[in-house]
Amino acid sequence: MSKPVALILLNWNTPEYTTDCIKSVLEYCNPDHFDIIVTDNGSTDGSLELLQSQFPELVYLDNKENLGFAEGNNRAIDYSISKGYTYSLIMNTDTLVDSDIISKMLQHMQNHPQAAAVQPAIYWMHDRNKIWNGDSYVNFVLGFTYNKKNTSESSDEQDYKKVEWVTGCCCLIRNEVLKQTGGFNKEFFLYYEDVELSFRLRAQGYELHYLPSCKMYHEAGASGKEKETNEGTLSPVIHYYVNRNKIWFLRGYGKPLFYPLVFLYNAPYYLALYSYFKLKGRNKKAEYLFKGLKDGFFTPKNLIWPSKP
Repeated sequence: MSKPVALILLNWNTPEYTTDCIKSVLEYCNPDHFDIIVTDNGSTDGSLELLQSQFPELVYLDNKENLGFAEGNNRAIDYSISKGYTYSLIMNTDTLVDSDIISKMLQHMQNHPQAAAVQPAIYWMHDRNKIWNGDSYVNFVLGFTYNKKNTSESSDEQDYKKVEWVTGCCCLIRNEVLKQTGGFNKEFFLYYEDVELSFRLRAQGYELHYLPSCKMYHEAGASGKEKETNEGTLSPVIHYYVNRNKIWFLRGYGKPLFYPLVFLYNAPYYLALYSYFKLKGRNKKAEYLFKGLKDGFFTPKNLIWPSKP
C-alpha cells in the first residue's frame, strides 16, 4: 500500500457531521498520506448512500448493524491491517481540522518508534480557545480518568508529552502494535474502550504521546444527542455505558488496595445523580444508571475479557 495511513471514520446516522469532517480533511490534509475509510454502523437514515454519492472515491464498509464504537472501528482496523497500511487513524465524525494534522502525527510517529499511538490537542467546536481533551491520565487511588484542559498550544512542533491514555476521538495507532494487542474490546461497545486499549498498548512496552501543537475541533457527543424530551437531550443509554465501562476498566486495571477509597469517593456522586434523575422524572436515565452500576460490578471478568492478554 503506497499510502501509510488509513483514516477511519465511523458513521452512525450523522451524515451532516461526517460530510463536514471529510471536507475539512480533504481541504487541509495532504492526500498523499492517507486513504479515507468510511465505516457505516447500520445507519437507518440513508447515510451510507448519501455519503457514497457525495464522495464516490472513498472506501466504504457496511457493518449492516450498530456494532458500537469499539467493534465498528475494529472492522475498519482489520481492513486497514489486511490492506497493508502502516497506521490506523481513528477519528470521530463530529470533528473538523484546519491544518494538516495527519502529516504532523505521521511525522511524529516516524520519528518516535517507541510510540504506539499519538493524539492531537482537541478543542471544543463551539469555543476554539478551550481544550476538550489534552494530555490524559488515570487516578487509580480515587478511581477516575482525567485530562488536562489548561495545556497551552506549544510553539515548538517537536514538543510532546507521554500520557497514560489517548482518546478514540482522534488517535493515530501503529498497526504492527495492534496486531499484537488486538483492537478495541468489543464488550465495551461505547466509552472507555479507548482507555482500555491504551493500557494494553502500554503493556507491550510502548509509549503513548500527546502533541499540543497539533490541533483539531470536536462537537462532542453528536451521535448520543436526541430531541428534547422529559429525559433531556442526552440519550439515557449513555449513562449505562459510561458508568458500567468505568467500573469494568477499574476492575481490570486498578489495584484492589484502593477499592475502598474508590467506593467512598464515587458513591456520593452516584447517589446524588440517581436522586437528581428521580426528582426530575428522568426515570429512564435513573434506570440505565442503576443497571450500568450493577453490570459494572457483577459482570464476570471472563465475559469482559474472554482472551485478555
